[in-house]
Amino acid sequence: MNKGSGVCRRMSRRTVLGATVYAGAGMALFAPVGFRVRAKQDSFTIAFIQGVIGDNFYITMDCGAQAQAAALGNITVDTQGPERFDQTLQTPILNAVVQSGPDAIMMAPNDRQGMIAPIQAAIDAGIPVLCVDTTIDSDIQLGDVATDNVEGGRLAARGLAEEIGGAGKVFVVNTIPGISTTDMREQGFAEAIANEFPDIEYLGQEYSNNDANVAAQLTSAMLQANPDLSGIFGTNLFSAQGAAAALRQAGLQGQVKMVGFDAGPTQVQDLRSEVVDLLIAQHPGDIGEIAIQLLHQFLTTGEPLDPKEFVTGATIVTRDNIEDPEVARYLYVADCAAYELAGAEPMAAPEMEATPMAEATPA
Repeated sequence: MNKGSGVCRRMSRRTVLGATVYAGAGMALFAPVGFRVRAKQDSFTIAFIQGVIGDNFYITMDCGAQAQAAALGNITVDTQGPERFDQTLQTPILNAVVQSGPDAIMMAPNDRQGMIAPIQAAIDAGIPVLCVDTTIDSDIQLGDVATDNVEGGRLAARGLAEEIGGAGKVFVVNTIPGISTTDMREQGFAEAIANEFPDIEYLGQEYSNNDANVAAQLTSAMLQANPDLSGIFGTNLFSAQGAAAALRQAGLQGQVKMVGFDAGPTQVQDLRSEVVDLLIAQHPGDIGEIAIQLLHQFLTTGEPLDPKEFVTGATIVTRDNIEDPEVARYLYVADCAAYELAGAEPMAAPEMEATPMAEATPA
């Protein structure tokens, strides 16, 4: 992951609003063993196991996967997921999918440790598994496609610091311990605050169990305990949604600054109504498109992915740039009716700092 600059600095609004996240590390992958040879097949079925159903992030990712599958013409994507972001609910879904015998699985593991054994069982059954968004603490998977979440957390810290004038108290509403993506976002946020903003006091994080109502309760309690709170970072869609609701209820929108990770319809409305000040939009449609491309490549050639890790960008969304088509295209959707194939390409980028640009731009 990218390294922080470690330099105390004041970020200009132009710099903050124009940053786009890139990251990645090419990793050699030994040829997989035990997978069934499928190169002569005319068509393939890929099972997509979402982190949780009903989340606009995963809905948009599914739209990208379905659009890419339609463009290729010989891929069927079967999508399902648990009602909650819970390893105990995701594991039986994965087990059932393995029994159905798809050609490959793309999935967002609900726990970086707990899902290793279930994924290994799928691989042992001859089914390759590609991790999307979240991952596991292992290299058994075919590969990973995700945002650089540590750098995304740093961008959130810098954006929030800009909003509060570089001084004050801030805290993080996180989701569930052990999720790779949100753990890394909090890590990047904490690192940037500690290394770059000595006048900001980080009050730590609270976990919402991926429940917007719990996030609202935690935020309300933090506001009562710290009436001088300056800013909040919500690490995912539901955490940000709940924190924003608490600010509205307390009548503190605009006074307590808020940065949310993800850009679902509710988050966009919160931005427009000035409850939230910045959004960091991932590119879930691109993740879905790229995942299907990579799995199609593997299934038709039998060649392992090299490099193994692929990344997409993240775009900062503000009230000033939200109407820009190159920003608006990364707002998450509630269904696939209006989704257009982006033509995203797999990218394994070298380590680099987020680069200032004139406009917020896609990867």
